[in-house]
Amino acid sequence: MSDTEKLRRHQQLMLRMGDRNGADFMLAEQVGLVSPEEIFEATLSCTGCSEVEACETHLDTGAKGIPSYCRNESLIRRLAGDLGDLGLADH
Repeated sequence: MSDTEKLRRHQQLMLRMGDRNGADFMLAEQVGLVSPEEIFEATLSCTGCSEVEACETHLDTGAKGIPSYCRNESLIRRLAGDLGDLGLADH
């Protein structure tokens, strides 16, 4: 897998985990809650995860919550809370 493919794979996992837990990264960026640089850094952090298959399974099976191994758990929780405070959360 090329570096670009790995980055895309992890970006999609991170975005899905965010969406699943009320943290729409793109919406959060649009309203100024997170910068493009922070999203990129979070994606890079995700690429260091050793639980990729477990993450995919978690997302594919519709499991709730953020797994303890998620390297972006605090960011996802913060964005979900901030979006909720603004009345913009889906969950």
